[in-house]
Amino acid sequence: MTNPFYDPYRVLLKVYGEGARLKLALSGTDLEELNRARTVRTVYGVLEHEQYLARCISAFTEKTPKQSVRVLLKIALYNLIYLEKPRYYVADTAVELVKKLGKGGMAGFVNAFLRQFDEKKVTLPEGEEGLAVRSNYPLFAVRRIMKEYGARAESILFAKSRGVTVRFVRGEEKYLARPHEETPFAHVFIFPHFVRDEGFERGDYTFQSVGSVAICSVVEGCEELLDACAAPGGKSVLLSQKCARVTALELHEHRTALIQSYCARMGAANVRAETGDSSLFRPEWENKFDGVLCDVPCSGLGTLAENPDLALNKKEEDLKGLNAAQSAILSNCARYVKAGGHLYYSTCSLLQEENDEIAGAFLKSHPQFEVCAADCPLPHERTNYGLQFLPDTAYGAGFYVAKLRRKA
Repeated sequence: MTNPFYDPYRVLLKVYGEGARLKLALSGTDLEELNRARTVRTVYGVLEHEQYLARCISAFTEKTPKQSVRVLLKIALYNLIYLEKPRYYVADTAVELVKKLGKGGMAGFVNAFLRQFDEKKVTLPEGEEGLAVRSNYPLFAVRRIMKEYGARAESILFAKSRGVTVRFVRGEEKYLARPHEETPFAHVFIFPHFVRDEGFERGDYTFQSVGSVAICSVVEGCEELLDACAAPGGKSVLLSQKCARVTALELHEHRTALIQSYCARMGAANVRAETGDSSLFRPEWENKFDGVLCDVPCSGLGTLAENPDLALNKKEEDLKGLNAAQSAILSNCARYVKAGGHLYYSTCSLLQEENDEIAGAFLKSHPQFEVCAADCPLPHERTNYGLQFLPDTAYGAGFYVAKLRRKA
């Protein structure tokens, strides 16, 4: 039996130290299987409360500890504050791990910190800064969400993920004896916990966010569909069920390989994955597709409930670069749409700067396109040009989709 803080420490050090995405860090770390659920809960919990835990550390230290020690202290504090583990257990476990890691010189500091820590002495700022600490959203995002959504903003900021979304192809009856929540989509359910088994490799089911499924529900069936930003392939595979042929385009070769692997596992033989830049024109694709889906790179602020690690490196100044990429992809891919065909623009963002503003600017500069009526069974708000899904009513997910049509 390993130290219970050891696996969370290894995963989080990859996230904090190497900039790894949490889900990849989890899948790429050889975890003690018996305590996998505990490790997953801990790493998600630490990242969900990152700003508050960092504030706890700064309140009881004169100098900022090295990153390795900060990671360990966050794990210990999460266990102490949120899992309500006994203080002696938390301190002893942390000290044991410090020594095991060859950092025995810090054992006294870690022990003293955890013995002296008093949550009652941790103060939070007022107003928007306090909201940022408590919700773990970047401060700039809190300010924008407060401005755009007013009285509803706090409900959005504190919405939680409802669990693991699973889309079944076959054999769902075997799994529905477990606690679960239905969604408005056939064969798509949310489980508080779900450990994958042999059915995953057989393609009986896949893990796909409710936002991804909702966007696919807006896309009409057709003969030729282009998924212009396709990795890891979930939308391409789902859309292959109602489109005769799907071309899945992805910028990086290793992510194209992910799509190919996904399609093979799910038996989606009518999906062709290609590597390429969706913002660069390909003459052979001009006027080729009945439908083009541009699920563009974005801030990801609508998915923080499911991906708390995304909040670590979000900066307001990054939005301009994202907006430029979003506009470039949408404008270029519009050239691939046949007359009478559809162009879909989607993000997993809450900000209108990435959503309606991009769609509106595109329509202004491309009069050959018009807004097309879209609908979805998942609760949403209608905007000028599309549908905005918000975390407090969409199972913790925030995303946007606009359905446009090229005039005949």
